[in-house]
Amino acid sequence: MKEMLIILFTAILVENYVLMKFLAICSFLGVSKKLDAAVGMSFAVIFVMLMATAATWPIFYYILDPMELGYMQTVIFILVIAALVQLVEMILKKFVPPLYRSLGVFLPLITTNCAILGAVVLNITKTYTFSQSMVNSLGAGLGYLLAMVLFSGVRSRVDTADVPECFKGIPITLVAAAIMSVSFMGFTGMVENLFK
Repeated sequence: MKEMLIILFTAILVENYVLMKFLAICSFLGVSKKLDAAVGMSFAVIFVMLMATAATWPIFYYILDPMELGYMQTVIFILVIAALVQLVEMILKKFVPPLYRSLGVFLPLITTNCAILGAVVLNITKTYTFSQSMVNSLGAGLGYLLAMVLFSGVRSRVDTADVPECFKGIPITLVAAAIMSVSFMGFTGMVENLFK
């Protein structure tokens, strides 16, 4: 249990996929303008990340690894993620049309969201068990949600702030993201000390 909590909080805070590993920056910058879209996108990413982990872990350990086809993992994982994103897109379109419309082009881009591919590949690279992989993916998804919600709040303040003309728009957004990323560096080493 203690090991699972360390994996979970490390994925959320210390190894945050957006702010520390710099994965999923496209959706991080593109969808974080509005809180409801950021939260909706985050839950879609969490769902796809968990389902992708549940599907890719057994595929790797029961099919690819025994048949010595480990070099095919990236291609197979991308196909699995693409299929899951199509499933999420159909579900949102049918049951939550406003969220589907607010996510717009970013919903199909979950297919190419490198945080999802990064999570499933890192689960294999770190030789996590199935349950550890699921906890790590949950933590990665919750870390993505945390980053999106926090940055949505930051962007709402930055958009109304009086900034120099040369910093308006994307430049001030990138500066704010960099400062937020640096703030997450303070969590390094904290999780292990917390659970000693």
